[in-house]
Amino acid sequence: MLKNIFLYLLCLASHFYLAQSNKINFMQREIGFFGGGSYYIGDINSRGHFLNSHPAGGIYFRYCNTYRTAFRFSLNYGEISANDANSDEANQKERNLSFSSKLYEFSSVAEFNFVEYRIGHERHKFTMFLFAGLSAFYFNPTIDLGFGKEYLSNYNTEGQAYPKIQLGIPFGIGIKMNIGKKVGIGIEWGPRKTFTDYLDDVSGSYPETPVYNSNGFNLSDRTIDGSSTFGNMRGNPSNKDWYFYYGLTLNFKLPDPNKKCHGRGKGETIKRFKIIF
Repeated sequence: MLKNIFLYLLCLASHFYLAQSNKINFMQREIGFFGGGSYYIGDINSRGHFLNSHPAGGIYFRYCNTYRTAFRFSLNYGEISANDANSDEANQKERNLSFSSKLYEFSSVAEFNFVEYRIGHERHKFTMFLFAGLSAFYFNPTIDLGFGKEYLSNYNTEGQAYPKIQLGIPFGIGIKMNIGKKVGIGIEWGPRKTFTDYLDDVSGSYPETPVYNSNGFNLSDRTIDGSSTFGNMRGNPSNKDWYFYYGLTLNFKLPDPNKKCHGRGKGETIKRFKIIF
């Protein structure tokens, strides 16, 4: 379903982008702050949107080149987690897996406004928008079984190592509006399609050789009755993991570096240069 939504958003974005040829071109730069939540969808939480949400935040720079389009560069922080014990499925409760991971993300996205929008403009002061782009993120799933935090990626619990820096495709939808001549606020929801199935350290089958931590605890097979066998499915490798950011944004319009200062004509500029040199 999320894949279909992503394709639909891309089609809409292309339509809005092609419609810009007759629109007013201008330059506006903004710096903004994001605050909200993060969560994940994967083998341990397969359907529950917004479940196990954690506080998330970030900072971004936005460059607007028309009233309808903009480019945003963001640094975001979040956390994801899930626990089989919270599932309604009996087989998940028996599997007894859990994890937690911090997320550090850099993303670059293009934004496409449904209607013309600009901070400080009395007419174009509200819009819904779409965004899509590319991200790079770092994750490292952990677990605490009473012996302190342990990084699951160090143990290769399914007999397979995986890189902790990955690429993703961020996209989503939001609303922006002005609250002053130089300030805007917004709200947005943004899925991240990833190309890894190990955000939660769960993907394939139980390994032939179980992996134990230094306290003798079996990290590969954590089933309640210890009944799993080599080759049995531990996760679903056909579905990659997703993570999500949602929340509020607060952005400020930066001064235009090309705008001339009032009261400083060409003659005054020449005099200032003479004084300096």
